[in-house]
Amino acid sequence: MQLLSVDQRALLVVAALFGMYHFAEGGCSGRCCQGTDFTCSTTDWRMDRVYGTCYCDERCVNTKDCCFDYPTECPAQPCVVSEWSHWSGCAQPCQPSFRVRRRSVERLPQNSGQACPRLEEQAGCMEYQDRQGQFCAQTQGAAFITTMEYSKGRSHDLYGAQMDAGYSFCMEFKMESLTPHCTVENRPNTRWMQYLREGYTVCVTCQLPALSNHSQGCQGDGDLAERDQLLHWQAVGSPRCRGTWRKVQQLQHCSCPQVHSFVFI
Repeated sequence: MQLLSVDQRALLVVAALFGMYHFAEGGCSGRCCQGTDFTCSTTDWRMDRVYGTCYCDERCVNTKDCCFDYPTECPAQPCVVSEWSHWSGCAQPCQPSFRVRRRSVERLPQNSGQACPRLEEQAGCMEYQDRQGQFCAQTQGAAFITTMEYSKGRSHDLYGAQMDAGYSFCMEFKMESLTPHCTVENRPNTRWMQYLREGYTVCVTCQLPALSNHSQGCQGDGDLAERDQLLHWQAVGSPRCRGTWRKVQQLQHCSCPQVHSFVFI
C-alpha cells in the first residue's frame, strides 16, 4: 500500500473538514417554506442569538425562532391587489339600498408579508329610476344620508349618462338626537355613523341625482322649512341609525370637517 505524502494527507484533512462544514451548513438558503412546516428547519444561529434548531417557514416570524438569515433569504412580499372596480348599481331601485365595488388578489403574500386588505366595499345608495327607466314616485319622509365618500363615485346616473355637477348646495343642520345604534355600527360601510353626535353641526350636500330639478331641493332637506324647525333623518346602510336635526342655513359650499360632512341620497 502506497503511503501518502505529507501534502496529500493535509489535502485530505482540508477536504474532510470542508465536507463536514458543508454538510452542517445551516441557514435558510433554499429552504423558504410557506405556512407552518416543522420539517423546514436546520441547525444554526437563530434570530434571537440562540444556537440550535431554527426554522425557515412563515410561522417562525411569530414564534421568534427563525434562522438568522431568514429576512434576507426569504424576504417578505406583501399581498398585491388590483384597483377597485367601478361601483355597481344599487341593489334595489327607488328605495335606500347599497352598492358594491370589488378588487382581486394579484399576488398572495409570502414569507409573512402584509396580509391582503379587504376585497369588497359597500356603500349606501338610492337610484331615482326603476329598471324600466321610469322615475320613482316622490315620497315624503325622513332625509336619507350617507357619508360624503359616496359622492366620489357619483358622476354618472343609472344608465351611464354624465350628470351635471355644476349645481349643488349645502345644508347645515344641528344634530339634536340620534339612536344608540349609530355609535356602535362597525361594519366597513357603516363606520361613518360613529361620528354622528348630538349637538354637532353637520353639513349635507344636495347634488344630482338626489337634487330635484323642479324645487331645487332634496328629499327631506328642509328647503321649505323654517330655521330651527325639527326634521328627521335616517342613515343609509343601517335603518336603526336615525334621529332628528334642526335646520341652520343653506350655503353654496360645505365647510364642515370630513367626518361631519354627508350627502343626501
